Amino acid sequence: MTAKENTENTPQINPWLTTIAVMSATFIFVLDGTIANVALPQMAGSFSSSNDEATWILTSYLIASGIVVPSVDWFSKFFGRKAFFIACILLFTVASLLCGMSTSLDMMIFARILQGLGGGALLPVSQAILLEAFPLEKRALAMSIFGFGVVVAPVIGPILGGWLTDNWSWNWIFFINIPFGILAAVTSKLWIFDPPYARKQAGAKIDYIGFAFLIVWLVTFQVFLDKGNNADWFGSEWICWTFGISMVAMVLFIYSQIVQKNSIIDLKVFKDRNFLIGTTILVIANMVLYASTTIMPLFLQNLMGYNAFWSGYSLMPRGFGSVAAIFLYSVMNKVLDFRIFTAIGITLLGISGLMFGHLNLEFSMINIVIPNVIFGFSVGLTITVLTTASMETISNAQMTNASGVQNLIKNLGAAIGTSLVATMVSRYSQAFQHNMVGFLDNASTVYAEKLASLTSYFAQFDVYAVALQKAQGMLYNQLIQQSTLCAYIETFRVWGIITFICLPLLLLYKQKLRKPAPEEIALPEKTDSSDY
Repeated sequence: MTAKENTENTPQINPWLTTIAVMSATFIFVLDGTIANVALPQMAGSFSSSNDEATWILTSYLIASGIVVPSVDWFSKFFGRKAFFIACILLFTVASLLCGMSTSLDMMIFARILQGLGGGALLPVSQAILLEAFPLEKRALAMSIFGFGVVVAPVIGPILGGWLTDNWSWNWIFFINIPFGILAAVTSKLWIFDPPYARKQAGAKIDYIGFAFLIVWLVTFQVFLDKGNNADWFGSEWICWTFGISMVAMVLFIYSQIVQKNSIIDLKVFKDRNFLIGTTILVIANMVLYASTTIMPLFLQNLMGYNAFWSGYSLMPRGFGSVAAIFLYSVMNKVLDFRIFTAIGITLLGISGLMFGHLNLEFSMINIVIPNVIFGFSVGLTITVLTTASMETISNAQMTNASGVQNLIKNLGAAIGTSLVATMVSRYSQAFQHNMVGFLDNASTVYAEKLASLTSYFAQFDVYAVALQKAQGMLYNQLIQQSTLCAYIETFRVWGIITFICLPLLLLYKQKLRKPAPEEIALPEKTDSSDY
């Protein structure tokens, strides 16, 4: 397509209006990934279900969204990208209403599946639209805006969810999506356009075989991650079978995408070295982000006695750090090499993890605030920079496919990080408890003196036998608390160290970027082009 033809096919829409539309949709989807976490105990109580059963409220959403993510390119060709995007927003909004109205666990899971199916496409399509809306030299600015929503929304989610749950009810964490969903649908209708390569294509066919393998792979893999720890992982026969089926389905899915003519995703995008390296680092960053977002509220609620709101509120400094990082990159991206920004982000991410690894049960708020600000700054910088850098050598025609593939792998990284962090805390806690229990021995002078002191205190209110039992119970509870604290600290440190393995990957980046195609340079003539 020539530059002239592209101009004739491009409506005169200010890219900032397009940004409002796509970011409205992006924000509510990312927000919903974490907003329900702090309200899970309340929802479990409402449905008379166990905490184990209630986790399906979270995992059903992840499974459904994961299935849709890699299919966005095909759906965009079949329905037209704009029509598909708006339909997803409307489905997400209606599903949010059903979630808030749910009266049983089964109804909630069904509504969350619908919500995931609608929301799964929002992130990759928003990313592709936003990248295309701005000229090539302005994509760093576009991704700074996109990074703001992707990084800040998961931080706001627990805070908003905790406040709504404590002051209203858990239902409102879903009802709040409705006005924003309507706003996103209306603005998308007005301010988003489809370039010729993103419009409905005649004769588009779906890869039913590949889609079936994709569903089996993601569903079984999510069940494996969600239930593996409670079932003792590979010590359980059904977990082994679930994992085996998942891996076979994954291999068959990848093979089908290579040999099928009308495949769901185009794996050739991985031939682009910058895309491959950037996506790999983003997966690790996503693992660390979601692992930390999962573990911090649990640490504060289980060991410090925080309620839902305050455990979410403790993550707020991350938002300030992320905003500072995104602003810095948007201003300085033409001054420094993106690899320097990324190296700074990765280094600070590892340092923040090590700082969390020095917490104890007598910390002040400043001990939480400073590492969280550093964490938010590092994640905001890393994700914003790499999302831009990994896509700079991808053509506009491949943008939707590349965004879908990248977000699928990032989602898998988030799921793995969430599962691993729960397993690590559980296993480390058992290990530390095993090592510490030997100190609860009458042969230990410290233990004997502490036991005698507590027994003497309780004996004022009860008979000696009962007082002794209470004293032993209190000391054992302290041991459990200390072993759990050590488990959290060790987990923070391990994730901090894992982050540093990303640094050598930056050396593999190609500095030379592709030349923009004529249709990406030539913008429609319009009087407000200076507003870019």
